[in-house]
Amino acid sequence: ADWRLALWTLFSVLLPVLITAWCSFQRSRRQLLIRDIFRKSKHDWHYTDLFGQPSYCCVCAQHMLRGAFCGCCGLRASERCLKKADQRFVCKEIMTRGAGAAQSSIPHHWVRGNVPLCSCCVVCKQQCGTQPKLCDYRCAWCQYTVHDECMVDCLKTEECTFGEFKDLIIPPYYLSTINQMRKDKNTNYEKVVPYCRKHWMPVIVLANTRSGNNMGETLLGEFKMLLNPVQVFDLSKIAPAKALQLCTLLPCNAVRVLVCGGDGTVGWVLDAIDEMKIKGQERYIPQVAILPLGTGNDLSNTLGWGAGYAGEVPVEQILRNVMEADGIKLDRWKVQVTNKGYYNLRKPKVFTMNNYFSIGPDALMALNFHAHREKTPSLFSSRIINKAVYFFYGTKDCLVQECKDLNKKVELELDGERIELPNLEGIIVLNIGYWGGGCRLWEGMGDEPYPLARHDDGLLEVVGVHGSFHCAQIQVKLANPVRLGQAHTVRLILKSSKMPMQVDGEPWAQGPCTVTITHKTHALMLYHSGEQTDDDASSLSE
Repeated sequence: ADWRLALWTLFSVLLPVLITAWCSFQRSRRQLLIRDIFRKSKHDWHYTDLFGQPSYCCVCAQHMLRGAFCGCCGLRASERCLKKADQRFVCKEIMTRGAGAAQSSIPHHWVRGNVPLCSCCVVCKQQCGTQPKLCDYRCAWCQYTVHDECMVDCLKTEECTFGEFKDLIIPPYYLSTINQMRKDKNTNYEKVVPYCRKHWMPVIVLANTRSGNNMGETLLGEFKMLLNPVQVFDLSKIAPAKALQLCTLLPCNAVRVLVCGGDGTVGWVLDAIDEMKIKGQERYIPQVAILPLGTGNDLSNTLGWGAGYAGEVPVEQILRNVMEADGIKLDRWKVQVTNKGYYNLRKPKVFTMNNYFSIGPDALMALNFHAHREKTPSLFSSRIINKAVYFFYGTKDCLVQECKDLNKKVELELDGERIELPNLEGIIVLNIGYWGGGCRLWEGMGDEPYPLARHDDGLLEVVGVHGSFHCAQIQVKLANPVRLGQAHTVRLILKSSKMPMQVDGEPWAQGPCTVTITHKTHALMLYHSGEQTDDDASSLSE
């Protein structure tokens, strides 16, 4: 009886352990197989489940609990049908091959089921996707939807028009033609444009998946669905300079670039465009639009693209805004920092400024924020948390006043003329209208006469602040800044001690030096006049 009891006890303990181990082995084996399919497939597969987005498998037509979806063509398959779906269905081709390479058009790329809500059939004009099952079709290029019963043979072979965004999409047959021309050593790509479309302005999307609220990954998939996947780049995997080489295969002065990221990402892309000018590729320079994903987004706000994006505007509307935007110029400035001493053997530091340069409390806040983000980057994934950290360091500086008596430590020259400084804690040199996450610093309360500030006039606006509390008062329009003047060239001499400085949100601690700001070049930007900021809305209501 004792042996029987011992055997049953051992069996009851080992059985759950063995079942758990077997299930774990099968799960890891299944995940390895899925990863192998992801790696080898031409589809852009991503994991999904019932809670991510309810959908139906394209193979077995059953409701999906766990599976994958293609970020390019929208195909969906459950885990057990993934291999069949990968072999049976083709993805959107970025370039036509073989017999189709010489064509000037492509047929629709129909994908069955999981059509967008509120989409209408192009044949009967009734709503699609209303039945709780795998039904109806959607074209992965033009986004047209058709009922099962409305799908006829002529639609399956009909030429695709690329839909609403035909002027933004790079057709696969265009790239095939360019590829053949390059093999023939013919670089006259202008002849291919009429072969494509009359008013063609292809867009290149550059998304930084690490910016601000981490929406870049989602946006990459949505843009790949609407455009040719070859037009969409992840800046965490490929540098802007390499991605922008696609412009050299497209018509001159026609390309538009949409940068999804913060002001730092925009500056990174504009630096890559300057490299194109050095290489002698001026005629391929694109115009740049911005989708603000960062924390401050002051440049985006100045150009009418808003103070921040959190998914409230559909991706389709963003592309419409890019098509309708007007071209303008943005001044870019050279900031040269020359250290004192060391017998001038050290090479001066050179930065490119798009937004502003500052020395004082706002640079100190940026420096403290940057130091903590470098230590624990996972905590700074939300725009609200980032602004809360800035608020904490601003409140701390109100009490400590680490930058007081700045006027005794620095000398300021505007166009060679020395400026007598009042009692200040900070000096800010502005190129754009917005500063500090949406504040019109040069205008202040708007109750005093002052010369207009523009971002394309070759002039810099120089202001002073009395401290962090003064900055906060200016933010809520309870105070005006100390306007020191406008100039084409700004020279600032730090005579003693170490002070925090920043250029476009990139801070550092600087010892005695001379800072010289001169005009560098112009950047071609896109201005969206439809976006209304908080300041514009309040002025209209008044």
